[in-house]
Amino acid sequence: MANEQKQQLFKDAMGNYPTGVTVVTATSANGEPIGLTVNSFASVSLDPLLILWSIDHKVSTIQEFVEGGKFAVHILAGNQQDVCMTFATKGVDRFSTCEWSFSPEHNLPLIEGAFAVLQCKTFKTVEAGDHTILIGEVEDIQIDSGKDPMLYHRRHFASIPAEFYNRKK
Repeated sequence: MANEQKQQLFKDAMGNYPTGVTVVTATSANGEPIGLTVNSFASVSLDPLLILWSIDHKVSTIQEFVEGGKFAVHILAGNQQDVCMTFATKGVDRFSTCEWSFSPEHNLPLIEGAFAVLQCKTFKTVEAGDHTILIGEVEDIQIDSGKDPMLYHRRHFASIPAEFYNRKK
């Protein structure tokens, strides 16, 4: 099978795998907020508390994320499709379209309205193909349990369907 065909099948398979959606933010060396939409997010360890996400080597802010030493992962709420799409779009002022502020503890840009926010210090980075995996040690967690997280499936973003909670036992 040709590599291009395998890559397309891989994209099709992964696009049909439901995931949560996050926006990862950090502060650049000159103090500006940076951020991007990420669905390659997972938990790694409870002791210590570790998470991971990956960033494409083609992303313009990769060096700032890899060398910055800290970042915030926003697990988006189901009603934050606009935030998701804005932070996935190139060439826009992403932070001008949402409410956000710098955290006093870690000086990280925090987007309001997320289901959860994990403020992390970089624990380790791993080069893996055309991406770099960033493993973060969670230093602070905020959760809004009144919200549902966003799901990504078949290139669509939405809240968790009500049927998910109405299963018969």
